[in-house]
Amino acid sequence: MRFRVEPMRIEHIPVVAEIERRSFTQPWPSNAYRKEIQTNRTAHYFVARRVDDELDQQPSPEPGQTVSDGRAPHAGAEENGSDHGILGKLSRLFRGPAEGSPPLEAELLSIAGFAGLWLMTDEAHITTIAVDPIYRGRGIGELLLLGLIDRAKQIGARWLTLEVRMSNRVAQRLYQKYTFKEMGIRRRYYSDNGEDAQVMWTDPIDSERFREALRQHREVLARKLGHHD
Repeated sequence: MRFRVEPMRIEHIPVVAEIERRSFTQPWPSNAYRKEIQTNRTAHYFVARRVDDELDQQPSPEPGQTVSDGRAPHAGAEENGSDHGILGKLSRLFRGPAEGSPPLEAELLSIAGFAGLWLMTDEAHITTIAVDPIYRGRGIGELLLLGLIDRAKQIGARWLTLEVRMSNRVAQRLYQKYTFKEMGIRRRYYSDNGEDAQVMWTDPIDSERFREALRQHREVLARKLGHHD
């Protein structure tokens, strides 16, 4: 299977809302995403969708957790440079829809996950990452995270930050690969069960350590997804 990260559109919201419902105990209402896309100038949302010809072959469910259940509670690029080979092929996943894109119904059926961030001064606050349960364990959450990192760089962020449940070790390990570190605790952040949230921040995204982690793990993910020569 091949996947690509693209900007979320209004037409995608019904599928996004269903993935949201299947992923979180307290899903946002679907009109929240409409407002995010249409009126929130700090918001940047994306979907990951399949771009191969296997849409009639549904994958078998795999065990795994939602990548990020640390969303902010709702109140009402590519790499620069001359990437080539394996890195260039993965970076091309982040281009927008091409001409001759499939009819809307097929496009909606191809959505495997979604993610978003808010730009708050020079901080990119990741609000959500969710993957449809049938696609988990395939690297889609990491692909979405890379899409958010690329957008954060494009819009001038210096760091990325997020909240994640203390119990979600799967997500924490993913974020740690990209230099996220625990910087604090938000007590009883999750109202469904009163669980604390771990607040995580990256190194400065223009730092050598961050750039090297990004390069290394982008290449590993490219191999996992089969985007290689």
